[in-house]
Amino acid sequence: MVQDVDIGANDNSTYALAKLRELVATGQIGSDGRLPTERTLAETLDVGRRAVRRALEVLEAEGLIWRRQGSGTFIGERPDRWHEHVGDLVAGTDFMELMEVRLRIEPQLAQLAAMRAKPRDIEKMRDLAAKIGESTDADSKELWDGALHRQIAQAAGNQLFLSIFDVVNRVRQDNAWQAIRERARASDRRQGTIHIQHAEIIDAIAARDPVRAGEAMREHLLGIQEILIRATSMGHEDLAASPNEGEARLKQATA
Repeated sequence: MVQDVDIGANDNSTYALAKLRELVATGQIGSDGRLPTERTLAETLDVGRRAVRRALEVLEAEGLIWRRQGSGTFIGERPDRWHEHVGDLVAGTDFMELMEVRLRIEPQLAQLAAMRAKPRDIEKMRDLAAKIGESTDADSKELWDGALHRQIAQAAGNQLFLSIFDVVNRVRQDNAWQAIRERARASDRRQGTIHIQHAEIIDAIAARDPVRAGEAMREHLLGIQEILIRATSMGHEDLAASPNEGEARLKQATA
């Protein structure tokens, strides 16, 4: 059996731990988030590999690093298992599924926000809504729109709801979703309506009216859903359809 031979001159684990703490804290190693191998660290610090291994065990117990077998050692806390599945969710979710989920949770979040939002929360909402109106490109509008909806979710004061919302918001950040939204915005002739709807949601929250806040959010999301359906399924010529015709097609598409 081959023995694990230390190559460093110093076998002091306390010394190794102190040096590793310093290097991790200052970013002198692991700039890409991954630490060098134990052998490389031992050579760099001029300590034995056993000292490095023991020091890494302490850092891992403290949550400063984490290890994945076969991949290496990484700086920071180990990501929870849920985040490993978010990529699969993003890849397997289309915009209709996303809107179905948003329609189920965001009106409820608006209702809770109307009951729990603090004055500074409402001030932030108004600032974010203004940022959307000031944006001149689709990417910026999407960024501030997501921030506004998250502020409403955060003001609802329910951490579990917020975690669910963040997963949904992660889907919105996917390139495929961004492309769909950009296409829909380019086709939509009612950008002013969206701005008004945002204002109505915020006003209802500020007025402590949960019923009106929930309904305003629902109407806002239904409008977005209709725009997306028209832009992706019906062709640009259908954007000129009458409101009643558009509503009938929306009901047919979502039935």
